[in-house]
Amino acid sequence: MLKNPNLNALKMFDAAARHLNFGLAAEELNLTQGAVAQQVRKLEQELDVKLFHRLARGLALTEAGKNYSGAVRKAMKIIEQATQKLQVPSKKLRLSVPPSLASKWLVPRLKSFNQTYPEIKVEIVASETLADFETDEVDLAIRMGQPPFTMGLIAQPLAAQMLCAICNPDFATRVGKINEVEDLINCELIHDHHSQWSDFITDLPNTVGGMKFNQTALAMDAALNGQGVALVPYLLAQGEIANGRLVELWRNKKPSRTGYYIIRSEMRKVQPNQQTMIDWLLMQAGN
Repeated sequence: MLKNPNLNALKMFDAAARHLNFGLAAEELNLTQGAVAQQVRKLEQELDVKLFHRLARGLALTEAGKNYSGAVRKAMKIIEQATQKLQVPSKKLRLSVPPSLASKWLVPRLKSFNQTYPEIKVEIVASETLADFETDEVDLAIRMGQPPFTMGLIAQPLAAQMLCAICNPDFATRVGKINEVEDLINCELIHDHHSQWSDFITDLPNTVGGMKFNQTALAMDAALNGQGVALVPYLLAQGEIANGRLVELWRNKKPSRTGYYIIRSEMRKVQPNQQTMIDWLLMQAGN
């Protein structure tokens, strides 16, 4: 009675049949070329069938080898799929976030998410550009702007954009009481890449000389270090205001359609781990 070949021998035969080369099959399996060639030769002896023609350069399947290769490949696929079903599904989540929002708002809060949902492995991608859910392998994104963003995307409000003027406590003491934003006209004003001071204060004499940064997080760091007053989204500053490291001098409370939105693909069904993250983000933002 013919003995069934062992699984390792079939793996080596399958790799050799796909590559038609013992060396390449050995690289795939992390084995030596000699080990693969020996196992395939032993398999041929056990089956009493020649599976390959040994050529000067590489291999060629015999007719019997072609038929056997197709069946073995199907069997290997069935085993692979059955093994995958036994494994716990991956709960990775890739979230794309603007750099300043990531560093000043999201990252300080992630510890609580990891403690509550340790089974979800979160990967943060810091980016300003609108995520491409087909090529960037992103599950969710957060972006600032006004919907609609682009076709095929669903935007869920996270937080409205409420700008606030902030500085450190020592600087606030020097500034004194502020009734209107125009009272800051003679202060050292810090600008980020949005440069929105001129939207609230007209005729700024020190706009040119004010410090400028390409990221809001850097403007906030300058304010923390006592280098002036920065105009930033309240969402980013609220943590530092709450712990006393920053002082809020003024806030624009007029409603605005511009804000932070959770973005996802319209074509993809929301997975449980994604919904968990969405619910957690909304809770953190006070929604």
